[in-house]
Amino acid sequence: MHHGKCGSKMIVTEGMSFWKNKKVLVTGHTGFKGTWLCELLNIHGADVYGYALEPPTDPSIFDIINTKERITSYKGDISDFDRLFGVFSDVKPEIVFHLAAQPLVRESYVNPRYTYQTNVMGTVNVLECMRQLPSVRSMVNITTDKVYDNVEWCWGYRETDRLDGFDPYSNSKSCSELVTHSYIRSFFKDIAISTVRAGNVIGGGDFAKDRIIPDCVRSAVSGEQIQIRNPYSVRPYQHVLEPLCAYMLIAEKQYVDTSFADSYNIGPDYTNCVTTGKIADTFCNLWSGAEWIDKSDVHAPHEAGFLKLDCSKIKQKLGWKPEWDIDQTMKKTIQWYKAYFDHEDMEKVTIRQIEEFKEVRMGNSMEYRADSEKEYAMV
Repeated sequence: MHHGKCGSKMIVTEGMSFWKNKKVLVTGHTGFKGTWLCELLNIHGADVYGYALEPPTDPSIFDIINTKERITSYKGDISDFDRLFGVFSDVKPEIVFHLAAQPLVRESYVNPRYTYQTNVMGTVNVLECMRQLPSVRSMVNITTDKVYDNVEWCWGYRETDRLDGFDPYSNSKSCSELVTHSYIRSFFKDIAISTVRAGNVIGGGDFAKDRIIPDCVRSAVSGEQIQIRNPYSVRPYQHVLEPLCAYMLIAEKQYVDTSFADSYNIGPDYTNCVTTGKIADTFCNLWSGAEWIDKSDVHAPHEAGFLKLDCSKIKQKLGWKPEWDIDQTMKKTIQWYKAYFDHEDMEKVTIRQIEEFKEVRMGNSMEYRADSEKEYAMV
């Protein structure tokens, strides 16, 4: 276990003063999204603690950018209640982000029992620690856009739509939502808890199997054709920093005012919900020599064909909006991987991309406020 704050350039952003010295626990912090979230929190001045198993892939972004040097890291299984309770007791976190999960659809068909054990009872364990220990004021449970009963319609799903994921992964996350809602109603009158359903996340540092970008990268590096399972499926693809900044915004807002605690969708605007084939095309245009082939299989395990999210609630209630379109998202993602294979300093590359994203976000926020003031002045 090591704790420190060396190596990262501090940047001035909205919310910086709020996060300074806040005790924040991230479950699943050694994963792709968890690592990026730890870096964001660290940059904002939080005291970051993580609870997770070893990184789920080799290589892993957690090891590549040495995140363990900048946070306090505890090793443990989210299914191990006694171990988790001990960490909660030691840390006494004020804010919790629950990301620990078995996150893969196809893996859930192979190991359904493990998927439910991790994703459902893992959520129960986190909430039970919060019930028995009084330190937490704000908690965000990260689920998935796949929690909805997908009827393959063309509209975006809203937070009020029916929860009933098809496959064991998606369904276990629907269960995680229901467990959270029960604990909120039964036990947590004064603790702010939100569940967040983010669309498909891409970005540098993902090395998981059966995900579009890691599959593309592995094939391109090895000189093989990229095999695309579902080239016509439509997904709400977004850069990893989009939902992570939204998670932090939700956690901050509800910490200050519990009325912001709710269920939220987080995804791109409709024009940036694209087919997997479009993602593969863009990748091949940006990665010289790469090409893909259609490997659709009618006998493959079921995966949703069409999925979009309606993100009106978080836009109207919290003022959030996506910043990078799909082309910018793909460009930044491939820049990260190329830097990695060119043996660049990946901590610096990662921090630089966070800075670039935050600059765009701050600039757009200022433009939005200026436009709003102009409209107000004209009334």
